[in-house]
Amino acid sequence: MRSDSVTKGTQQAPHRSLFNALGYTKEERERPLIGIVSSYNEIVPGHMNLDKIVDAVKMGVAMAGGTPVVFPAIAVCDGIAMGHIGMKYSLVTRDLIADSTECMALAHGFDALVCVPNCDKNVPGLLMAAARLNIPTIFVSGGPMLAGHVHGQKRSLSSMFEAVGSVAAGSMSMEELEEFEEKVCPTCGSCSGMYTANSMNCLTEAIGMGLQGNGTIPAVYSERIRLAKHAGMKIMELLEKDIKPRDIMSEKAFMNALVIDMALGCSTNSMLHLPAIAHEAGVKINLDIANELSEKTPNLCHLAPAGPTYMEDLNEAGGVYAVMNELNKKGLLYTNLITATGKTIAENIKGCVNKNPEVIRTIDNPYSATGGIAVLKGNIAPAGSVVKRSAVVPEMMEHTGPARVFECEEDAIDAIKSGKIVAGDVVVIRYEGPKGGPGMREMLNPTSAIAGMGLGSSVALITDGRFSGASRGASIGHVSPEAAVGGPIALIEEGDMIRINIPSNTLNADVSDEELAKRRANWQPREPKITTGYLSRYRAMVTSGTDGAILQIPGNEE
Repeated sequence: MRSDSVTKGTQQAPHRSLFNALGYTKEERERPLIGIVSSYNEIVPGHMNLDKIVDAVKMGVAMAGGTPVVFPAIAVCDGIAMGHIGMKYSLVTRDLIADSTECMALAHGFDALVCVPNCDKNVPGLLMAAARLNIPTIFVSGGPMLAGHVHGQKRSLSSMFEAVGSVAAGSMSMEELEEFEEKVCPTCGSCSGMYTANSMNCLTEAIGMGLQGNGTIPAVYSERIRLAKHAGMKIMELLEKDIKPRDIMSEKAFMNALVIDMALGCSTNSMLHLPAIAHEAGVKINLDIANELSEKTPNLCHLAPAGPTYMEDLNEAGGVYAVMNELNKKGLLYTNLITATGKTIAENIKGCVNKNPEVIRTIDNPYSATGGIAVLKGNIAPAGSVVKRSAVVPEMMEHTGPARVFECEEDAIDAIKSGKIVAGDVVVIRYEGPKGGPGMREMLNPTSAIAGMGLGSSVALITDGRFSGASRGASIGHVSPEAAVGGPIALIEEGDMIRINIPSNTLNADVSDEELAKRRANWQPREPKITTGYLSRYRAMVTSGTDGAILQIPGNEE
């Protein structure tokens, strides 16, 4: 046992004295030490219930013969951080979470881990840590929020942000806005649509690191407490069988995750996180693979913001396993892979029927024959860009319009809300990439403002930043190379005609190579906005969004 290094032998007598100081008995020290990574805090709605989940995990571990030991992980609420400097600190926490978990696990000799995340960066950050550490690990999340209800319709956080745009457009009163404010987020949990948090929790099931229901059982259901107890018990089985994360998170498992991502219509942020997790697992995936898989994967779900259904509906319809079972009818998954259940995918999904074909379309009646995410390339994004195709209205699948260029998110929002953006425009927001931000901010405020102003079916937005899973419309992010390193997006000028063709996976400006070369000759790198603290270190080490915005020591790039 790894914990022998801190509990057994003469040399470990000082260590045992410190366990005594913690109140552990001899019997507890002689059992496997199971680290429980708790993302609980009192600022993230998706994390406020994690103390209950952790308590249930502890009981499950103890019932199965282990000694549970809790330690913390940080978490940022993307909604509260949105639209100000706080959003620069969202994506960057993914690496802090992975690094601190590595430190705690190795410093204290844990035999196995149970990770208890819920929101956007905690799930991928802890999956990165699990792949890096490669000790038996299982995930159990805090679960999604129930949808709100306003005027008899289900609503979620994206409705709230769009309501702000509607007020700016004069189509909603302040009284109506206050009603939305009171009702759209009615419970704890990760926000109720297929946003990033829920996308990643569903993909944790898909990749095999969580038990059935981990991505969909609502936070307020007692069923989730039972799930947490089972996760605590299951980790002892994984430890006994020595099933480790890299046994589960194989190259084929990542292919499965991408296929299920396409079918579910997950957040574009999954195209940042899956490559980063794969990197830690020693697996290389790229955006070209995503397009190849999208071509053969039907989109089966239109959850908010793409459609009128929510996580609670997906749960009632059979959850992620029901989606996997639909995909398996056409042999789209590798099913002989081991998972954290201790069983194969084939064994896991057997008998998991689709209980509501209005929520999960059947494999023969998809929303579209191709997946929910598309990767676009062209002279604006030679290394790629990402759009949530399933959340784009048909009339914007192909769009040509003049560039309206902004050097930061705030300037774009001001222009949108003051009526300076009109139908047909293509809003370009640059210098918001991993290095340029730094931190690659999400652009939920401008996309919501566009939707709220009634321009969602006539205005596109492209950026080297990224989008919240709550964004909808022709919102194209992760444009790479980013402006800060001289990517072509830095060379776009006001009025350039931008051609977007999502079915053809292309994104181009009607500017000749010769003209782009002239502009490049006159382009000058910008001085960093932030030169101290963690963001400065992050800027120096972060790679392109197409590589997952992973951190590498300068000079050691692969």
